[in-house]
Amino acid sequence: MIGEPVRTTELIRFGEGFELDLRSYQLLRLGRQLKLERIPLELLILLIEQRGQLVTRDQIIAKIWSKDVFLDSDNSINAAIRKIRQVLKDDPQHPRFVQTITGRGYRFIAPVAENETPSLSGDAVSQPSHDAKNLAGPSIAHRGIMSAWRWLVVLGVSVLLITALGTYLQRSLSRARASAPNGRLVLAVLPFENLTGEPGQDYFSDGMTEEMISQLGRLDPEHLGVIARTSVMHYKHGQEQLEQIGRELGVQYVLEGSVRRDSSRVRITAQLIQVRDQTHLWSREYDRDLSNLLVLQGEIAQEIADEIQLTLGDRKRNDHVLQPSLSPQSYEAHEFYLKGRYFLNKRTSESLQQAIEYFQQAVDRDPTYARAYAGLADSYALISGYNLTARTDSMPKARAAALRALQIDDNLAEAHNSLALVAENYDWDWQTAEKEFRRAIELDPNYATAHHWYAECLSLQGRFDEAFAEIERARQLDPLSLIIATDHGAIQYFSRQYSPAIEEFRAVLDMERNFPRAHMLDSAYAQKGMYADALADVKKWRRVEDGPWAQGYLVYVYGRSGQRTRARHELEKLEQLYRRQRLDPAPMLLAYIGLGDKDEAFYWLEKSYVAHSTMLTTLKVEPIYDPLRSDPRFQELMRRVGLAQ
Repeated sequence: MIGEPVRTTELIRFGEGFELDLRSYQLLRLGRQLKLERIPLELLILLIEQRGQLVTRDQIIAKIWSKDVFLDSDNSINAAIRKIRQVLKDDPQHPRFVQTITGRGYRFIAPVAENETPSLSGDAVSQPSHDAKNLAGPSIAHRGIMSAWRWLVVLGVSVLLITALGTYLQRSLSRARASAPNGRLVLAVLPFENLTGEPGQDYFSDGMTEEMISQLGRLDPEHLGVIARTSVMHYKHGQEQLEQIGRELGVQYVLEGSVRRDSSRVRITAQLIQVRDQTHLWSREYDRDLSNLLVLQGEIAQEIADEIQLTLGDRKRNDHVLQPSLSPQSYEAHEFYLKGRYFLNKRTSESLQQAIEYFQQAVDRDPTYARAYAGLADSYALISGYNLTARTDSMPKARAAALRALQIDDNLAEAHNSLALVAENYDWDWQTAEKEFRRAIELDPNYATAHHWYAECLSLQGRFDEAFAEIERARQLDPLSLIIATDHGAIQYFSRQYSPAIEEFRAVLDMERNFPRAHMLDSAYAQKGMYADALADVKKWRRVEDGPWAQGYLVYVYGRSGQRTRARHELEKLEQLYRRQRLDPAPMLLAYIGLGDKDEAFYWLEKSYVAHSTMLTTLKVEPIYDPLRSDPRFQELMRRVGLAQ
C-alpha cells in the first residue's frame, strides 16, 4: 500500500525553476507553462507526494487508474514516465528527478520546496482539478441506468459541436481560400485527449476524433480537405509543435480537443487553431450534468447557435442546428461501434477478431445501425489476409454486412467502399468494384481509404496513370499512412518501376521494420536480380513473422537465384506448415514459380482460384507471373477472373 502522502502545499518547487501549481493544476518552469498531459501530471504528483520512497507499478495502477483497465497499463505507465522525463529533461541513465528501480517501480529523488497552506490530499491524484467534486459519479446501482443516457448527451454534444464548427468553417474560412493552394484549405483534427483518467476510455476519445474527421470531411470537400485518422493518430500523446504538424501534414488549420466523462457528467472542449500564427479562431467547452436530458439538449443547441452568431458578428438566428434524435439503445450500440472501430484500426489478427465481436454487439443492440454493419463488413473483408479464416468463409459475411448497411442507408460511403472491396477481391467483378468505389468517393471525397482502394483496383487492371492519380489523392488526405505509402510502392512495382518501388518500400520499413506488405521489397529486389539483398530482407522478415508468406518468398528467391538445393530444403518446411493447417495456397504457388516448376505452379494456381486467394487479383500485373504468361492455361485463368482484356 502507498503510505500517507508527504504533506504538500499548493505550490511545489523543485529542480532549477520548476513549479507545480496545484491550484491551476499546471507545471511551470521560470513562470512558463509546460505542456504535460493529465496522466503524466497525475503520476508526477503521486511521485512527489511519495518523494524519497519507492512507488511500485501496481501502486501507480491502483492510484491513477484501477486494477480493471481496458488497455495495457504497463505501456501507459512507461509512456507517462517518458513524457515526464521529456518535459523535465531528465536523463534516465543519470536521473535528477525520477529514478527507475528496475523491476519494481520509481522514486522521486529531487529536493522539494513548498509554499502556502497544505491542500493536496491522498485523493488529489485521481481527481486533481479544482471542481473535481462536481464530477463525482453516482452510485454503482445508478450507473447502469445512466450508461445509455450518458451516450445520449455525449453524442448529442459531439453532433452539436461539429455543427457549430462546421458553421464557422463554412462562413469564416471561406475568406482564406483565395490564399490557399488551389483555393482549397486542409484541416487536421488532432487526437482528442482522454482526460477521463483511464486508458480504457481511449476508444471513446479516439471515437470523438474519428467522428469529427468524418463529419467535417463531408462539410465542403471541394474547398476543405480533412486529414485522415491514420495520419493524425501519429500525434497521439506526442510533443510535436504545431509548426511541425502543419509542415508534415500540409495543413493550414488544426482542431484540438479533449473529452472527460464519468457516469454523471461530461466535459468536451474543442479549439480551432490557425497553424501559421497559432491564432485561436474558435473554442468551446461544454460541462453538463446528465439530469433533465431533453431540456439540456435544447439548451446546448441554442447556446451553440448563439455563440456562433456572436463569433461571426451575425445576429441572424441559426435555425439549422442539428438535434440528436436517437434512442438510448442506439447510443449503447454506438459505444460498441466505437470499440469496434478502435480495434479495426489496429489491423492485427487479434484486434480484427475483437472488432468483429464489438460490431456484432452493436448491430445486436440496434439492427438499424448502418455504420456498424459497414465496420463489420470491413473486418470480415480484411481478416482473411491474416490467415485467421478462409476467404470463402469471411467474404460472403462481408458482402452480407455491406448490403445490409446499404439497405439501411444507401448514402453511406463506408458501405459502398466495403462492397467494392468484396466485388474486387472475391467476385472479381471489376465493373461493380469500380462503380462502388466511385460512389463512395462521390459521397465522401475526403475518404482517404476509398481513394486508396480504388487506386489499387485501377492498378490491378493495368490502368497505372489513373491509379497514380488516385493514390496521390489518398496520400494528400493521409500523408503519414504506411499502408498507403506501401501501396504507392506496389503500383510502382506492378508498373515495372522497380527502383522507385524499392526506395518506397525501404522508406516504409525504416519507419516500421515489421510492416508485412512492405516486404514486397523482396520481389522487387528479385526482379532486378539483387538476390543477396532479397535474401537478407526476407530473412529479417522471417525473424519477426515466420509464417507461410515469408517462407514462400524465401523459396522463391532461392529458386530465382539458382540455389535450388536450399530452395528445396525451405520448400519442405513450407509443406509442413500446410500439413498442419489450412492456409492460403498462394505462398506454395510463389515457391513453385521460383523453382521454375510450371506444372506444380499451375496446380497451386488452380487451388488459389478455388480459395479466392488475394494473389489472383494481381494476375495481369504481377511480375512474378511472367514465366507463366505464354501458357494457354494462364490466359484461360485470366479470362475467368475478368482480367483477359
